[in-house]
Amino acid sequence: MEANILSKDQFLYRLRIEKRRADRSKLPLSVALLSFREERLGERQLTQKFLNSLLKNTRETDIKGWVDQNVIGLILPDTNEQGVQSFVNKILNGNGDTPYSVTVGTYPDDLFQKLLSEQGQPDLLLIDLDKSFKTRRIQNTLKRGMDIIGSLFGIFLSLPLMIGAALAIKITSPGPTIFRQYRFGKGGIRFPFYKFRSMYWSVDDKIHREYVANLIEGNLEEINEGDAEKPLYKMKSDPRVTQVGKIIRKTSIDELPQFFNVLKGEMSLVGPRPPLPYEVEKYKPWHLRRVLEVKPGMTGLWQVDGRSRTSFDDMVRLDLRYAQNWSLWLDIKILLKTVRAVLRPKGAL
Repeated sequence: MEANILSKDQFLYRLRIEKRRADRSKLPLSVALLSFREERLGERQLTQKFLNSLLKNTRETDIKGWVDQNVIGLILPDTNEQGVQSFVNKILNGNGDTPYSVTVGTYPDDLFQKLLSEQGQPDLLLIDLDKSFKTRRIQNTLKRGMDIIGSLFGIFLSLPLMIGAALAIKITSPGPTIFRQYRFGKGGIRFPFYKFRSMYWSVDDKIHREYVANLIEGNLEEINEGDAEKPLYKMKSDPRVTQVGKIIRKTSIDELPQFFNVLKGEMSLVGPRPPLPYEVEKYKPWHLRRVLEVKPGMTGLWQVDGRSRTSFDDMVRLDLRYAQNWSLWLDIKILLKTVRAVLRPKGAL
């Protein structure tokens, strides 16, 4: 649990970031401060029990950190006054004999200003923030360099496959070889997204719209084509897909043109999958963070850890976990796992 709790400076840095995001997106943002009572601080077993309860009752997207030696802070994105009060009730669980007291605020409550004023060490905080921004800028530059080199290498290595796929598509069904559609990238910016065409040309997208609506709204029983133990949230028998399309989807060859999206800077090798406009229309407010925070990618945590057996909410949580914990080493690990997933495509249909 300790590894999941940020230091004070890291926590205040994340609070600044979330405050700026709330200013831009107009989405609600709340903070809760849990202060241990001094007479109970020495009870290690009680403290550990509290930390375990905190982990159990918080979301993947909630940010936890030390604000003082006896105060843990929680940043609750996309949470309004009712939501933070519901959280407090869950934590307290009707038990009046808790080892801590709770203070909450929903932005723009004065509590935010008090925290961000960082009484006592304002200069140190500014230095740490400046270092963090510089470090992130360097990492972003390195990530872009890896994207350019990786996409050029991917294009060169997969060129015979792309030529073969293009010829097979052209010979077996009328229509263009490359399927081009607009999707949302980082910050909600639209860009032309490339794939090899795996469907008959000019087909209606009504089937997919209905499927996406059920997936996002959590109507999983209606779209589960597996069973209770091994669910599968993917259309196994889509009448719009050609015979060649089934093969290139199964082997992920249809995704290869996205190397050109990466080379152009519209996508990254690793990141959340870019959504369609009619998907975003169905998003809940907290879902939108997956298209605001990081550049979309050809592969990501969902592809290697969830794939078609993961609910939409869990997929978004994986995307947000990636955005929160991103590093070059994490990208490399995901790319290596992607190679294994492509060679053994259990969830790709």
